[in-house]
Formats: sequence, C-alpha cells, structure tokens
Amino acid sequence: MLRLQFAIVITCLASSPTPRASASGHAPQRPPNFVFILADDLGWRDLGCYGSTFYETPHLDALAASGMRFTCAYAACPVCSPTRSSIQSGKYPARTHNTNFFGGPQPEEAAELPRFQHRRLLPPAYLERLPLEEITIAEAMKQAGYATFFAGKWHLGSRQFWPEDQGYDVNVGGNMAGMPKSYFSPYQNPTLPDGPPVEHLDLRLAQETAAFISDHRDQPFFVCFCPYEVHVPLQTTDELQRKYEEKAERLGLSPTAPHYGREGAGRVRLVQDHPVYAGMIETMDAAVGAVLDALDDAGIADNTVVIFTSDNGGLSTAEGSPTSNVPLRAGKGWMYEGGLRVPLIVRAPGVARPGAECQHYVSSVDFYPTLLELAGQPAPENQLLDGKSFAPLLRSETDFQRGPVYWHYPHYGNQGGQPAAAIREGQWKLITLLEEGRTELYNLADDPSETNDLAASQPQRVATMSRQLAAWQQDLAAQMPSPNPAYQPAP
Repeated sequence: MLRLQFAIVITCLASSPTPRASASGHAPQRPPNFVFILADDLGWRDLGCYGSTFYETPHLDALAASGMRFTCAYAACPVCSPTRSSIQSGKYPARTHNTNFFGGPQPEEAAELPRFQHRRLLPPAYLERLPLEEITIAEAMKQAGYATFFAGKWHLGSRQFWPEDQGYDVNVGGNMAGMPKSYFSPYQNPTLPDGPPVEHLDLRLAQETAAFISDHRDQPFFVCFCPYEVHVPLQTTDELQRKYEEKAERLGLSPTAPHYGREGAGRVRLVQDHPVYAGMIETMDAAVGAVLDALDDAGIADNTVVIFTSDNGGLSTAEGSPTSNVPLRAGKGWMYEGGLRVPLIVRAPGVARPGAECQHYVSSVDFYPTLLELAGQPAPENQLLDGKSFAPLLRSETDFQRGPVYWHYPHYGNQGGQPAAAIREGQWKLITLLEEGRTELYNLADDPSETNDLAASQPQRVATMSRQLAAWQQDLAAQMPSPNPAYQPAP
C-alpha cells in the first residue's frame, strides 16, 4: 500500500498585461485563448455537478456554475484512442480507421488469442496512429497564430506521431502509452522527467500547464491538458483512501451490500463507493483547479474558453469496475449510454451564460468546428470535418439542429462489449450488434437507462435508421469484422 502525501505549488505572476492601444486609441480585440481538458475514463455521473454524492469535485462543480453544463454529450467511441482521434481531427474514427484503442489486437493477433476461440468474428485491421496528413486542431490553431501546448495522455501513435509532430509547440508527458506505469514519481515516461519521490503525475502535468499559461499570457494560446486519471492503475494516497473509506461508512455504503448487477455475461457496478477511485477523482479535480487558478493569476480567465470532457464512459464492467454509471446502462467498451455519454462543461465568457444547462446532444467530433468558430477562424482549406459547431448552443440559440450522430466500434472491448454500431437521431437510438446481426431500439427521452427495447414494436423506424446507419458506414468506408474461421461455440 502506498503511504504517500501530495502537494502542488503553482507560482504565477499576478500582474495582468497592459493592452497596447491601437492607432485609434482603443485596445485591440484579442482572440480568445483555449484550454481543452480531456479526462480519461471519467464517467458521466462521476462529478458532483452531475449527481455524484460520493466523489468530491469542487473545482469542476465551480467551473460548471460559471459555464454551461451539457447533459447529453457523447464520445465518438466507447474507448479512448478513437475518441481522442476524433477530437484532434474533427472526423469520425470510422473515417480515419482509428476504430480501436491503440494496442488492441489486430485481426492476425486476435486469431491467436484463446479468448477469440468462442467469438464469431475477428476484428478488422485498424490504423494505430493519427495520420500526419490530418490537419489537427492544433495545426489549425497554429495557422491562426496561436501558441500550442499539450500535456498528459496522447495515445495516438508511436514516436513520429506524438503531439510535437501534430501541431503542438510543446509536449509534456504525451506518448504512445494508454496509461501510466505509475501515478507517482518515478513515472518512467519518455517525455516527462521524473520529479521528486511521491510527486503525483497529474498534479505535475497541471504545474507544467500552469507555467505555460503564465509564460504565454500576452499571446493567444491553445492548451490541451489531458490528465491520465482516472484510468487504471487504481492508485491514490493512503490519506485519500482513508478519507473515502470513512465517508462510505458514514453514508452507510456497506461493503457487504449488493453492489453489482448483470450486463451481458458479466457484472456491472451499481454503486459509487470505491475509495481509491474517489481519491483519484479528487486529485484530478485538484489538477484541473490548478490550471484554472493559473488563468485567474494571469488575469486572462475572462478571455479564455475552457472545455472539460472525458474520452468515454466510466469503467463499470471490468478491471476492478471502480465506478457506476447508473442510471445509464453499462460503461466503457459498450455501445450503451454508460459507455458513450460523458460530462461536458464549457465556460465561454461573454458567450455561454453562467450556470446554464444544455440538453441537446453533441459529439466529440463537434469540438473542432466549435473551437474554430469561437476563435473566429474558418476551417483549413480542403479539410473535411464530420462535426458540427455547437457554438449556437453556447449562445442559447433555440433553433440548433444537430442531425444524427453515429458510432462504429467493430471490436470486442476489454470490458465485455461486442462489435457494434449505432445511430442517434432525436430521441431515438438504434444499436446494431454485429456478432448477432440483431438491432435494438430505444427511446432515450423516456428510457435513458435503455431497459425497454422497442425494435419489435417499431419495425419501420428500425428499417429507416438501419438504412441511415448502413449508408453512413458505406460513405466513410467503415471497416467491418470478418467471420472467425476457428469459431467454436462456448460449452
């Protein structure tokens, strides 16, 4: 057991820059800065402002109170690398063929794995890098004159495909790894020197991010801060673990009480009471708070757009099942809402009304065009974007129509989910289970928990949405799984 304590000290100059007057005597209009924060594996209900009564997230709750909180934001995939690719490229993972977490089995590897013996399908080949030909959001911002900075988890390819090769002036901590070897120094991270013993990884990354903000307060910047938390390994300090063990006891969350239900062939956590995971969330929240404090200290918070979200739903069916997404179904790796729906908070001073709530659905492919619109910049020439700017929602415009959003995950997730694709349009969501060749239909307005499959009673709607989904897959040249020649029925 780790017997550690942590602390972070952020030192920033407190004086604000004096704007230079233009020839007319007025201060020039400076474009907004951007701080994009992407947590890892953080579930939709893992923040206090999203209903958690066990985890403590005061900094993110305050951010939500000062910005707009989205109740129906989606990751483009139920696992990490594809969603991260969609954010950087503005394209669906099916289009870039980044459909699985990088490091997941390719088809020839899957054919040799014992666990695939009882699986009807083999996954398609997928691209384990974000192609350099893609014009990333960082490259688009650089073209617009922004200084660019990346800190934290990248997981979008091996060396030569790291942040510094994809438009970021500075890269701290980003590499091919999908999770840290340790949350405490020594980190064994090739792009981050080790700190003093027991220094915490995400707090260190926050410190580096804060220093960049302080150093670049006088010029427009685009910061992408990606904490490694709350991905496994599950690690926190003894102090925080004891805190949440005692809290669980006070709340009457007995370890012997029923904590699990069934999802597919496995189990799913139904209660948020994991003390180590709670400690990790508190530390992540503290790291976010340090970055937000840096904006205040630099005097530029009122000219900085802050976006906070997660790359997929919370981990609830495997690898310790540390969190619960209830009332949403399942979690990371599944095509149900628990695997796809994520928290999203946007603070856009002068644009989004503080404390506002938005119930329209948006997708992670939408960040790219939204950021460009807020920056007053057009999309790069010849850059195809699958997303749609949701800046009108930030302005509380009521006539916004997102249109359908799509998912394509032709892989077996480590968390128990099977290959699937899905479409949501309006209140309706259709899921096609590729192994079984079966569709499910849910009315999310009435049934966000996806407990009532309406496919049998709505055949015309199923047919229409199935055609839409198939046409989208064909248009993007989405790769499909193939029959497993070695398949044997499970005993």
